[in-house]
Amino acid sequence: MYLPSADRYTAMPYRRTGRSGLLLPALSLGLWHNFGGDRTPETQAAILRRAFDLGITHFDLANNYGPPPGSAEIAMGRALKTDFAHLRDEIVISTKAGYHMWEGPYGEWGSRKNLRSSLDQSLTRLGLDYVDIFYSHRFDPDTPLEETMGALDTAVRQGKALYAGISNYSAEQTREAARILNELGTPLLIHQPRYSMLDRWVEDGLLDTLDELGTGSIAYSPLEQGILSDRYLGGIPEGSRAAGASPFLSADAVTPELVDRLGALNELARERGQSLAQIALAWVLRGGRVTSAVVGASSVAQLENSVAAAANLEFGQEELARIEELVKGIGRP
Repeated sequence: MYLPSADRYTAMPYRRTGRSGLLLPALSLGLWHNFGGDRTPETQAAILRRAFDLGITHFDLANNYGPPPGSAEIAMGRALKTDFAHLRDEIVISTKAGYHMWEGPYGEWGSRKNLRSSLDQSLTRLGLDYVDIFYSHRFDPDTPLEETMGALDTAVRQGKALYAGISNYSAEQTREAARILNELGTPLLIHQPRYSMLDRWVEDGLLDTLDELGTGSIAYSPLEQGILSDRYLGGIPEGSRAAGASPFLSADAVTPELVDRLGALNELARERGQSLAQIALAWVLRGGRVTSAVVGASSVAQLENSVAAAANLEFGQEELARIEELVKGIGRP
């Protein structure tokens, strides 16, 4: 039987999620990639165990994570039945619904029909009675927001989720979602936006809105699909996402200018005693406005490299100014 490290809570910082009582680790493990049918159960189990040993208590999923869709929840469910069977109360499990999951008019978006059906399916795959956080994965322009938020409220009231969250909502949409949930009696716990050195849209009002609402935040893609790592410092390697391994990153994004800027960022990271990935993660977590950052991992070594970022989350003004100059004008790949 898996026995977790006795000192698993000594190094990882834990941050309060908005004004709630829930603490999340500064780094959470996302199962978007690397937990589908193309990875062995042994590799997946090794990553999950090491994550928990390093103080990662939060595992972030969605109904369609894999590939194929649903397989990441099945992998997590397998771990919950074996390695983590005696540790459920030390673990936060989140899942989402809203992107395409099954055929027909009820397999995506934000209707009550979709969200409630999807959550039931997720619970079955996970082998759980409840998840800790259930998200609306994206705003649905064709469904009344009252219906979508009502479905989240129902999930909480039924005990199928402890908290309600949203992802990929604008500042205005977030404010309205929070108002509806507050009227229903279920506070908006958390927002999960995309945020990195190269994708700064949350700074245009969303972070301020979350501060005002007392809602937490958890950033996804803080490494921009691996762009903000040492993988592309020499160009595009074979088998990488930019080389065609992922539909979310194209080779056109990895320009010579970007590679030059990444090299300069990597030098700054070395001066701080960090890798490029570590400085990128630390930057997202700087100042404490972001509750947690979601990292993926294809190996234990990659996971350990990411978690080491938590050892130095402080930046001097000169460092921040250098980063601003280096990322200016290159934007999201």
